[in-house]
Amino acid sequence: MVWWGYLLIVVALLGGVALGFFIARRYMMSYLKKNPPINEQMLRMMMMQMGQKPSQKKINQMMAAMNKQQGK
Repeated sequence: MVWWGYLLIVVALLGGVALGFFIARRYMMSYLKKNPPINEQMLRMMMMQMGQKPSQKKINQMMAAMNKQQGK
């Protein structure tokens, strides 16, 4: 009869892990939808707002530096 308790604990643990995974996945998907990562167009706009005239070479360098920093 003790093994029923152990089985219940294992099943609850596995259910909690699965539920936590799906909740975290849904949260990250909604977060990325609300706050998309920076792309070239956003970088170009930011540079123009700061008073710089962005060249494609400069944008490519900045994107490469950001990707390197993020560990991609």
